[in-house]
Amino acid sequence: MNMEVGKLTVTLRNTSGKGNATKLRQKGLVPGICYGASPDGKIEPVLISVNVKALRAALDPVRKANTVLDLTIEGGAKAQKLHALVKDYQIDTLRRDITHVDLLAIDPDKEVVAEVPLDFVGKPAGIIDGGQLRIVMRDLTVRSKPNDIPVKLTVDVSPLGIGDVIHVSAITLPPGVISITNRDLAVVTCAKPEEEKVEVPVDGAPVVAGAVPAAGAAPAAGAAPAAGAKAGDAKAAAAPAAGAKGAAAPAPAKKK
Repeated sequence: MNMEVGKLTVTLRNTSGKGNATKLRQKGLVPGICYGASPDGKIEPVLISVNVKALRAALDPVRKANTVLDLTIEGGAKAQKLHALVKDYQIDTLRRDITHVDLLAIDPDKEVVAEVPLDFVGKPAGIIDGGQLRIVMRDLTVRSKPNDIPVKLTVDVSPLGIGDVIHVSAITLPPGVISITNRDLAVVTCAKPEEEKVEVPVDGAPVVAGAVPAAGAAPAAGAAPAAGAKAGDAKAAAAPAAGAKGAAAPAPAKKK
């Protein structure tokens, strides 16, 4: 089995279904599909089986899924030679193993669409004032020839002050690379510091922990009188205001 970087050999498969996929995995293989185009034109989708170890060994450790593979498909009347990219793959949610692979056959001289990771460097100026760096997107969708796909795109966040935003349009792209992602979308921002939350009761008046009632205001129910206050003052403050609903009616005067 070829384990060279940039080269991958797969095998045609004639069966599909869950049972066949289980048998393949027992051999260290996973089901896959190859489709796309070559310099000779469009390629009809073909079912393949892929050796996962060989696939991982074939991917450049830096370019990863954007590695242009020299693909050989065996099992037919004649081995088929293609160039391909890893278009997609599925992972088992529990075992974290690859369970299916999509390979996109390509013409090396024609543009393709690819996802390129963003590399954020520098320390935002707004961090000194308590700002928080918030990354909105971590990949950029671009179109270019396969060999021109960037390994990564660098984003310098050091000029960001509080409230500043870097948009897709500000990212420098190499020659021959075009962004498919909307140029007006935000990539990263330096947000304002989060303000302290103030608890607001039903009546709408904010409650601040440890706050002292304003002069003449009645203390909260059950609250202890302030240090040095007379008992009579507390009773007077607790009495309902004149004319307030629920106030007790004064007792009638005794006749002499």
